Formats: sequence, C-alpha cells, structure tokens
Amino acid sequence: MEAAQGLVSGFSLDLGPLKEPLGFIRVLEWVFAIFAFATTGGYSGSSHFLVKCPRGDVPVQADFGYPFRLPLHPYHVPSCNGSQGNATFLQGDFSSSAQFFVCVGVFGFLYCTGTLVLYLGYQNRYRQTARGPIIDLVLTASFSFLWLVSSSAWGKGLTDVKWATNPTHLVASCRDLSCDPGEFPAMGRLNASVVSPGPGPDH
Repeated sequence: MEAAQGLVSGFSLDLGPLKEPLGFIRVLEWVFAIFAFATTGGYSGSSHFLVKCPRGDVPVQADFGYPFRLPLHPYHVPSCNGSQGNATFLQGDFSSSAQFFVCVGVFGFLYCTGTLVLYLGYQNRYRQTARGPIIDLVLTASFSFLWLVSSSAWGKGLTDVKWATNPTHLVASCRDLSCDPGEFPAMGRLNASVVSPGPGPDH
C-alpha cells in the first residue's frame, strides 16, 4: 500500500521527453508494435478456384487464418454430378513462426507502454542514476534482436503460406476434374506486418 502511494505521489507528468528522440522514437515503436501484431493476429483470408462443369462453373473457397494451421480448414471439391465430394485440406502448419511474431509484438507493445509511463511520469527517477538508462538500453537491444528473429521467421512462414494457398497450387486437388485458378487471397496486411520496424535502441 505504501509502495503504491509512493508511486502515485512520485508521478509527475512531463511531455518534454516526447520532443526528444528518447520519447518520440518510443511512441513510434509503440504504434508499430500494435500494427504488427494486430495485422497478423486478426487475419483471415480465402483462396478461390473454379470447377468447370458442363452446366456451369462451380466456385470453391478455401478459408484460412491466424495462427495458420492450414489443415484445420477443410474445403470440398464438388463433382459435376452434384455430389459434394470428399473433404480436402490445405497443407502446412505455420503457426509457430506466426505466434512467435505476434508474441514478440505483444510484449514489445507492453514494454513500450511501460517505458513511456516511465519517461513521461517518472523522468526524475529515471535519470537519477545511470542504472535506469542502462537497463532500458539492454532490454531494448534484447527486444530488437527478438524482433529481428521473429520477423525473419514469420517472413519465411508468410512465403510458405502464400505458396500453400495459391489457387494455381490448389487446382492440383481437382485430380480428374477440370479447374481454373480463381481469386488470390488478399495478403496486403500480412505483407505490411513483416516490414513493420520493431523496438530499437534509441539512446
């Protein structure tokens, strides 16, 4: 209780650090962290192709989304005689790289939030000794490394997801039927998540 009261009494809002690289860059990192994990964690998409039948083309839609365990989303390739056909599954499990990337993004967001509170509310305590800035620098460098590793892993995973959900690849499941590739999945959000810069040393 006394510790909480001490924190409240020691809080003094000062927006000055936002005009310095220390605070301004941290705000950008906070925004980019939200953007990165939100675009990946909330993604859902679908791939399309057409089964060509004498009575007309039959559309087929294969749905998928985060965390990109593609075999969890079956789809059916109908036959031209009207039957539904057997369930067909997208191939590939890319959840490890996607979840690792989102996890690092969430923790990066929390860290940026905590440091912004420290910069803006407890600036005097932060600069009172050299210990605070050094710890901040070490933690920020660690997050930079994790962001580099996770974004590289997810970049490779995203490439594999694109291949596994490519309509040109999916028409191979038609076997004895005649199929044409349809609409490609919209992956602009996922592409943007990979190029989002993460936390970096700003001291």
